[in-house]
Order: sequence, then structure tokens, then C-alpha cells
Amino acid sequence: MAETFIAEGVTVERAMGDLARVRQEIGKVIVGQTDVIDGVLICLIAGGHVLLEGVPGLGKTTLLRTLARVLDLRYSRIQFTPDLMPGDIVGSMVMESDEHGHKSLRFQPGPVFANLVLADEINRATPKTQSALLEAMQERTVTSGTATYSLEPPFLVMATQNPIEMEGTYPLPEAQLDRFLMKILVTYPSRDDLSRIVDVTTRGDELEVRKVMDRHQIADLKVLCKQIIVAPHVQDYAIELVMATQPGTRHAPEITNRYIRYGSSPRGAQALIECGRVFALLKGRLHLSVDDVLAVAPAVLRHRIILNFDAHADGESTDTILQKIFQGVAARA
Repeated sequence: MAETFIAEGVTVERAMGDLARVRQEIGKVIVGQTDVIDGVLICLIAGGHVLLEGVPGLGKTTLLRTLARVLDLRYSRIQFTPDLMPGDIVGSMVMESDEHGHKSLRFQPGPVFANLVLADEINRATPKTQSALLEAMQERTVTSGTATYSLEPPFLVMATQNPIEMEGTYPLPEAQLDRFLMKILVTYPSRDDLSRIVDVTTRGDELEVRKVMDRHQIADLKVLCKQIIVAPHVQDYAIELVMATQPGTRHAPEITNRYIRYGSSPRGAQALIECGRVFALLKGRLHLSVDDVLAVAPAVLRHRIILNFDAHADGESTDTILQKIFQGVAARA
């Protein structure tokens, strides 16, 4: 493989080695869940955010905390509850006095001012509070009064939600869902993984993880991913996948018109390319392939389509419909 230099001493081979060591260090604490780990890394390097859906106790919180230690990044956790207010997330103005008794207002930053922000059980907060994250997620800024504050890169929001407990929860607005680069389903561990989890967590030993990368190396990886070649036919394939989810268009197959109410926005096509590039880098390639796009497509698109009543009545899920759409696009290619 030809070496590609993006900075002094930085090559594709070195980037692959660093990412492999990051995954190895996280694997000391998080047993299994390789797809989840890779998905979070993809979103971090691609500059997006990730939504994890799974029942409690599957290691979602531990994953982000461990990632912060391995990458030497600032980490904060926000526990979303029905009484959480927007100021509890972004910060608020506080009154302070100097030694002469003069009073002034000062902005006190909230927990969103970190590199890795865990929005735990985000669907428990009201839509007003959920929307407090929108500006930070999209613009990487926070506005308070007439002042705007920039968030230090890299910036990743990892939100979690519990799919089984609907009482006292508020569905995420579609505009906010669309700003998540990926939605990853966290499943139960296998029997072997569960056995290892019990062994590791019940011994009482402190698990030591070491720092592998820092913010500057992450920035280098972002630059490298921008250099990964996207052939015209691969970009056309990503666009075809997105347009096949849009009902009422000439690109829509029968299953889309039957079961989908709203399809993916153009952000879906952008996310397929950006996430696919990072996935290609993880595999050690300098070009994006159709298989790379297909590998990230379920996580990229599952939260960008809205099913209609017929889909629920017929027992269809977002993932089953997407798989049929992917098969149809592959058959036409």
C-alpha cells in the first residue's frame, strides 16, 4: 500500500495502527460490542454525533467514559430527566460582585462544554430541553444572550435512549434525529461475552487503560479521511440508496411507497459518504467502495425514515424495510 502523508510522520499505516490500539484499549473494558465501538469512532472522526438505543446495563455509559480516557479528551455526562432545563445543559448567566461591590453578569458554561458529551436517556427530557442541544450539535456553538461561544473540537454528543420504557418519555424531534450521524442498536452480549463480562467485573481489579491518541491526532485522521477517494459510481450508489427511501418519486420501489411516510433527507447521502470514508480507513483502504457504503447504511439511515401505519400493522420494522430496499437497489445496479 502506498504511504499517504497528511502531516509530518503521519501515514495511513500509522493511522490504522493507532485506531487498532484505541479499539484494543477500549476492549479491555468493553467486552464485545465491536460494531458499537467502531460506530462511535466513525462518528467521532467524521465529525458527527451518535444515538445509541438499547436496554440499560449494556455498557453505553462506560464506553464513552473509556473513550475519553484513551483519547485524553474532556468528558461530561448529562442525565436527562423531565425537570431538566436548557440552562442545565448549555450554561447560564450568573451574577457576581467584585471587591468594590460592583455587580456584573458572567456566563457560566454548562456540561455541553466538553469534547465527549453523554446525553443519557435523552428521551426523558422535554422537547424544549432536547432542543437546547441542536445549536451545539449542528453549529458547534452555544448562544447565551447576545454572545456566542465556540465549542472546542473534537465535539461528539453520544445520546442514549431506552427502547422499552415509553412512559414518561418524549420522542426526539425529527429535526434533532436528523442531526445524529448514526443510530446504533446495542444488543445483548453473546454467552461467551457475558461470561467474560462477569469475570472482569466481579474480580474487583481496577482496569487500567492507557492514552493512545490526543485531539491533534484525531484532527489528522479527519484530514486523512477527506483524502479518501470516492469514485463516481460509489457516490451514485449512495445517492441511489437515499432516493430509494423517498416515497412518491420515480426512484422509490414498491415497498417504499407502501410502508414509508417520509424518506431520508440529503443529510443521509452526506452521512453515507462521510461514514463510509472512515469505515474504509478502518479497513486500511484509501478508496471508498460500495461495500463500505452498504456496511454503514443501516446505522446511517434507520433514524432518517418514518414508517406509516401500514408498516406497523404488517409487523415491519425500519431495519427489515431498509434491507429490502438495499436488495432492490443492488438488483438494479
